[in-house]
Amino acid sequence: MDDNLPEQAVLLADRGYASDKVRETIEARNVVPVIPMRKSRKLRVALDRTLYRQRNLVERRFNKLKNARRVATLSTSLRPDVISAVTLVFRPTST
Repeated sequence: MDDNLPEQAVLLADRGYASDKVRETIEARNVVPVIPMRKSRKLRVALDRTLYRQRNLVERRFNKLKNARRVATLSTSLRPDVISAVTLVFRPTST
């Protein structure tokens, strides 16, 4: 299945993955790490803010998926109009 996937060019992550060892491992695979620095870091590292903001959109989609899944597990006791409202969560947005 992963034969059809393109090569990864960028890795978006949060501050939990900001260690030098993680950055070196990512860079060794020719992937650009987009990870904000910890506040205590002495050596400053550049960050592409516009690309990092895209990470927030992905996180919000996963959050919606988790919430809808919670409701879907109760679908046997829900009315059809409630189930259709949950499906609207996955409607593509313009942003």
